[in-house]
Amino acid sequence: MQQELFDQLRTHQLQIAKISLQEMFNADSKRAEKLSLETNGLIFDFSKNKLTEETLDLLLNAAKSQGIQAKIQAMFNAEKINNTEDRAVLHTALRSEKTSLLLDGHNVMDDIHAVKIQMAEFCRKIHTGEHLGYTGKKITTIVNIGIGGSDLGPVLICQALKPYRQAGINIHFISSVDGYMFNDIIADIDPETTLFVVASKTFTTQETMTNAHSSRNWFLAQTNNNTAAIAKHFIALSTNAKAVAEFGIAAENMFEFWDFVGGRYSSWSAIGLSIALYIGWDNFAEFLAGANAMDKHFNETTDLRQNLPVVLGLIGYWYVDFFDYRSLVISPYNTRLTRFPAYIQQLEMESNGKSVKTNGDSVNYATCPIVWGDSGINGQHAYYQLLHQGTQVVPMDIIIAASDKFSNQEHNDILWSNALAQAEAFMTGKTYATAEAELLAQGMDAVKASEIAKHKVFAGNRPSNMLVLPEISPRYLGMLIALYEHKVFVQGVMWEINSFDQWGVELGKQLAKKVLADIEGGAISNHDSSTTTLIQHYISTRK
Repeated sequence: MQQELFDQLRTHQLQIAKISLQEMFNADSKRAEKLSLETNGLIFDFSKNKLTEETLDLLLNAAKSQGIQAKIQAMFNAEKINNTEDRAVLHTALRSEKTSLLLDGHNVMDDIHAVKIQMAEFCRKIHTGEHLGYTGKKITTIVNIGIGGSDLGPVLICQALKPYRQAGINIHFISSVDGYMFNDIIADIDPETTLFVVASKTFTTQETMTNAHSSRNWFLAQTNNNTAAIAKHFIALSTNAKAVAEFGIAAENMFEFWDFVGGRYSSWSAIGLSIALYIGWDNFAEFLAGANAMDKHFNETTDLRQNLPVVLGLIGYWYVDFFDYRSLVISPYNTRLTRFPAYIQQLEMESNGKSVKTNGDSVNYATCPIVWGDSGINGQHAYYQLLHQGTQVVPMDIIIAASDKFSNQEHNDILWSNALAQAEAFMTGKTYATAEAELLAQGMDAVKASEIAKHKVFAGNRPSNMLVLPEISPRYLGMLIALYEHKVFVQGVMWEINSFDQWGVELGKQLAKKVLADIEGGAISNHDSSTTTLIQHYISTRK
């Protein structure tokens, strides 16, 4: 970014920091109206943030100086913006209505549509009973075996869309290599009615393939070593046809995806087959359509002031780099979105947790915040204490649905009242004078009230975004997830980093292989003294 623009933002931040959010609202009766956006029924109220229209203008100027619009176009046009891996970034193509998109002279939309047809047909066969288990029983249980993006996305989406599930279909997820997770799930499933979905692009991921082989061994033990039955009960989401065939999975039951789809962006691809099997193909298609609607908004809204992902991304950038707020809470108030914070945690931190620019230079500023959270209504009785009265200011995204036909009005009223009240409380706080007056009104004596009031002060002036969905449906969930994907992209542009690689996960994997060889072989190779001692301890207890 041009130094002049950065300096303007820094000077402006020093001015804004002196003005409380309450003062900003008092000064402008139309603030909420001016600082809210809407697209396709999704409402984004960002008025409870430490910014003004001038702030937004400065941030948008900074984004334009980074070539944000050209970079958005580059992603949608299949340019290889993932420069460290020489790859295009085309998760948006997975939900696109286009019939043509060229990558290295090849129309990738033909491949995408072919896999969609294959997925839809397999879903039809499972749901109609055309594809049966090896004893002729209908498949009623799906077990998804994956990790990272092959697990977090499907887990979130299946939980959020459980009311849309196909009658008679249950789903389980195995991700951790902790044997307890595997043993706990297989204890409650029937091999005659279970379909295992193995999600591994290379079919070599250690955790996934360990669980896949354990599932295969369990299945064979339950079926008198009926290897032919594997073809009825195991499918693969992969590109490694040779390894899939060696595992015993039928060629027609391998569903392909591509290098231009990163793991954390892969639920729209064949990785989403478990989701489609659970909620049905039509609902999965609606999920894709919702994301496509947000894609169009992001790509086609050239007035960046009206572009939801751009504004959401710039607000986060503003806090990280100018207020030094290094943490972000994701707080969904609908229970069906309880796994959303974990999903966004991977999406943001694996994408933008970088300290090297795309050109290889080290950054000299903060990048991605620590992202965390849980169900908002539960958080109120846990970590909200720190958010209200702790020494750190932590911005928050509050997410709620306007209605939920699967809940009831009384409960929804209480849910909404809590979400709105918390956002207001974070903003307004409570002064010492107000706290003292309340205590006196309750009959407390003046001396004690003056002392206790100190503990009931809320600083306030703590920012939050409010995202309101009309409902938690396949379409609006797709739209919400795509909004955050594009937010991550915007922030990557601002920080001049590649949001689409993840080299930071590699070192631990490499060392784990070395440690495992030591454990299995009993001869410890070269490690630091702490690691060596702990390996020795584990070997001794293992024996």
